[in-house]
Order: sequence, then structure tokens, then C-alpha cells
Amino acid sequence: MKLPQSVETAFTGLEAAIVLIAFVVVAAVFSYVVLGAGFYTTQTAQATVHTGVAQASSSVEIAGNVMGVALGANPSRLSYINASIMLMAGGTPMDLTQMVISYSDTGGGRNASINMTPSGCDSILSVNADTDKDIRWCVSQRINEVGTSNNLLEPNEIWIISIGMPPSATVNQKITFNLQPAVGAVSSFSKTVPGALSRIQPLY
Repeated sequence: MKLPQSVETAFTGLEAAIVLIAFVVVAAVFSYVVLGAGFYTTQTAQATVHTGVAQASSSVEIAGNVMGVALGANPSRLSYINASIMLMAGGTPMDLTQMVISYSDTGGGRNASINMTPSGCDSILSVNADTDKDIRWCVSQRINEVGTSNNLLEPNEIWIISIGMPPSATVNQKITFNLQPAVGAVSSFSKTVPGALSRIQPLY
């Protein structure tokens, strides 16, 4: 039996409405997926930028001369060095207890991870190390320290670190140090032990 014209028209309108609603739902889901992916990408990019800024702004640098100290009469080797370090411009406070220092020299001395001596510097400043594995480092002086004493190297502060030298740090040897903070780029410096040693001398 043929339906009246008005009924057929209403049925066709209902189908069109269903199809339209389906398109709207699909478009909404697709938009949500696209926006979600965009937000995730943006957040990832922001995290990458923030990490990069932190890495770039937290490195340390050597301030001034590196001084070599030789203990005893007529020394033929360095006992330890004093190096002044500070944060680079715009750097964030850095916990030096988490900094890794490595050492090498042309005389065969190697130490990939020099241990820090947090309790004091007496063992470094008064006794020569017997092997390259015995060398230690400490913070011997803090200049322009802000607030109470802590382990954070902060902007405008200069800390003098003393690093023990192994027996291979003899005259005319080239010594190299790498300072690797917990966050930030590695700071490296190389110096040459002079051909003749006195009690204290700058290293170039």
C-alpha cells in the first residue's frame, strides 16, 4: 500500500536528521582527537624547551686562575690544585655534592669519578695521594655565600674547590678535568704542570 505523500516526506526528513547527527558526532570525535594530539605535542615541546633551558643555564665555569700546590721540600709533583668555580650567567642553583669530577693526565693517571670529601679538606691539603684512585676533592672556601651554609652553588657565589693530584701529576705533564653537574653541560679544562715546581704556582 502506498503511503500518503506527507508520511513519506516525514520519513525522509528523519533519515536526513540521523545522517546529519552521525556526521556531527564523527566530526566532534575527530576534532577531539586532533586537538588532543595538538595539546600533547605542545606540552612535549614545552617540556623539551624547559629541559633545554635548564641544561643550558646550570653549567659551571672556572673563574680566574687554577693554582697548583706542591707539598714538601724540592717537590717533583703537584699535591693538589685550587680552582674557583661559579655558575654561568643566568644559571640556577646547583648542588655540588652531585657533581662528578673526572681526571686524566699524559703520565697515565686516570680517575673517572673522583669522590668528594664533604667533612673537610685536611686529607687533601696536607697529604699526597698514593695512587690516582686515592685522589679526592672538597670545597675549601666559599666566597659571597648567600644565606646559610648549604651545598648549593648559587648566582654570584664563587666556590674554591681543592682537587688532589695523583703521583703522575709531575712536571711538564698535561692534566685535564671534567666537571659534570647533575644538570647541565660538562665543563672541561686542561692545564700543564710547569717544568719546575714551587710551593704555589698558577697553571696555564
